[in-house]
Amino acid sequence: MNVHTQALQLQGQAGLVEALLDEPQGAVVGTAVIAHPHPLFGGTMNNKVVQTLARAFVQCGWRAVRFNFRGVGASQGEHDAGQGEAQDMFQVVQQVAPHGPLALAGFSFGAFVTTHVVAGLAERQVAKLVLVGTAASRFEVAPVPAAVHEHTLVLHGEQDDTVPLDSVMNWARPQHLPVTVIPGVEHFFHGQLPLLKSLVVRHLRA
Repeated sequence: MNVHTQALQLQGQAGLVEALLDEPQGAVVGTAVIAHPHPLFGGTMNNKVVQTLARAFVQCGWRAVRFNFRGVGASQGEHDAGQGEAQDMFQVVQQVAPHGPLALAGFSFGAFVTTHVVAGLAERQVAKLVLVGTAASRFEVAPVPAAVHEHTLVLHGEQDDTVPLDSVMNWARPQHLPVTVIPGVEHFFHGQLPLLKSLVVRHLRA
């Protein structure tokens, strides 16, 4: 954690949710809530891609909230294959960003969960949406509402062997949702986190 990071205890449907809040310097644009990769395969809010997303948001003036899904770290409850995790993320949003500009982001399993949260926030406008390594080959990823398309960045590595690029294209194609493909990059963006950050910053400043 850096000097601007605060530990939070929030309430989810399965009990307490462990979270971290990173504060920007200066004026605050809004609040971003970021979801981590699969809990059963070592995914936590301290994942390097998740931390990179948080840094990108903070650099652009957003408060960034990362949290552990149920059953991870100090978050209570048990893994629920995405359904309970989406309910928890929704409750995190309600607690840390009850009003004002809202951004959502997720990596891998977290991107899958995030799409269902966006779909459930029909009356709440999402100002920015960032989906990285979206787990479309493993889960039923929700379509992105048409009104959110122009505010959405979908990033995927060309050589992702965890979630094949074809599966993401098959999900995006019926929606006419653009996908930014990064040549030569695999699922965890090894050696390419600065590039990931710069692409997200560019999207947030657009």
